[in-house]
Amino acid sequence: MQRAINLAEHGKYSAKPNPHVGCVIVKDGQIVGEGYTQPPGQGHAEVMALAQAGEQARGATAYVTLEPCNHQGRTGPCSQALIQAGISKVVAAIEDPYPEVAGSGFEALKHAGIEVRVGLLADTVKQQLQGFLLRLERGYGRVRLKLACSLDGKIALANGESQWITGPSARRDVQRLRAEAGLVITGVGTVLEDDCQLNVREGDLPLDPNLAREATAHQPLRAVFDSTLRTTNGAKVLSGARTLFCAEPKTTRPDHINPENIVEVAALKTPAGLKNALLQLMAIAPANEILLECGPRLAGSWLNAGLIDELILYQAPVILGHNAQSLVHMDIATMTQRLNFGLIDTRRIGPDLKLTFKPTH
Repeated sequence: MQRAINLAEHGKYSAKPNPHVGCVIVKDGQIVGEGYTQPPGQGHAEVMALAQAGEQARGATAYVTLEPCNHQGRTGPCSQALIQAGISKVVAAIEDPYPEVAGSGFEALKHAGIEVRVGLLADTVKQQLQGFLLRLERGYGRVRLKLACSLDGKIALANGESQWITGPSARRDVQRLRAEAGLVITGVGTVLEDDCQLNVREGDLPLDPNLAREATAHQPLRAVFDSTLRTTNGAKVLSGARTLFCAEPKTTRPDHINPENIVEVAALKTPAGLKNALLQLMAIAPANEILLECGPRLAGSWLNAGLIDELILYQAPVILGHNAQSLVHMDIATMTQRLNFGLIDTRRIGPDLKLTFKPTH
């Protein structure tokens, strides 16, 4: 099962919005086939593993990280593929909560006389598929807020200069976060100040070349929170992959923004408006992983709205001084209003620290 979990990681950059799943087929103690989820419309992990195993799949055991699907979508049901291949036993980590599966895959296998075991390394797979599981539970995936700052918690000098606080290794790691995401969100302030493109660049990815090519071929959707549509003509976010703009209703629409890419959200800057915008974006393009790369005001608004599942902070060994711009803008007047976080991971990336936090309630 651990091998299947490792294989699943290869699909996280291109399987989206499908869950990235791994499958290993074992016969007489030997691996005879393995695979992971391909891009949407292509083979699922079980089908890829069965193709590699061929006739050796008959009487073999399939280890799969998620319950095999049992419905006809763009690809056929994996449960039927396992049955037809003559698999004698299926060991799965977790049940698939997707409504069209939700136990039916296991039932089909059992009905065909296949032994089914569920629960091996379940916690590991639940963590691996956290974004997918959250999306099915609440309508949107895992939301990660990425921030970068100096040792004294500053993001830019008073004049706005900020390139670069962190080193090249940290910036390459951010490329990996983007590659994992199905949706990358920023604010109009960041677009106007940095003219960011928010794309995944193959040469900057700290990945195997094949995975890097897959990642760049499946760019995340971009969304700019721009309440009055101030994004200027020629901005880099207007080129390349699709970009959506979340704006207040009745806002004047400039000619350089495609009206089909405008998502109207009332009271956009309020907590309810932010969540409504997020749900509308999910209706257009479901995403298991959502990456928020923005300035201090929008970061503060999302934190205040309670929409952040994970805060990823890259901290550089530099000091910018008391006149520099702060990490997050929030109105906190008393200690009872403070936001509390638990540190869940610490890593050194080049000269910088990468700190990962989860909100504590």
